Amino acid sequence: MINGIKPMLSPKTPTPKEPTTNGLSFDEAMDSLLEKIQENYASRYGENHKPSKKLDLSLKRGRKFVKVIEGSRVWGFVSLVDGEHRNAPIFVGDIMKPASWSAAAKHSRGSIFDAEVHKSFSWTGPNYL
Repeated sequence: MINGIKPMLSPKTPTPKEPTTNGLSFDEAMDSLLEKIQENYASRYGENHKPSKKLDLSLKRGRKFVKVIEGSRVWGFVSLVDGEHRNAPIFVGDIMKPASWSAAAKHSRGSIFDAEVHKSFSWTGPNYL
């Protein structure tokens, strides 16, 4: 109730979409993401040209996001919390492009909990919208 007025809900009132975890914990899903990034990097070269090195992937945890760092560049961000980011809804596990070294872009590019998470990124970073 707002100021003593009860809101009238219609049957068409949208309900927020609940994210599915696909049976994975956050840590397991992050490990899977890092493995799929490495697989995507290796598949880029094909069978005849195996890469001589692996990507130097590391994670840095922040207040709202986990920053995925590859070497000396930001690969992307993964959301730690449900809520809003730049007035757009975000859920735990959402993959975001980097807007800068320390900030995520506005919209989600996928989720680490999706069964087909590999379609939302390449080894260079999350896909464009």
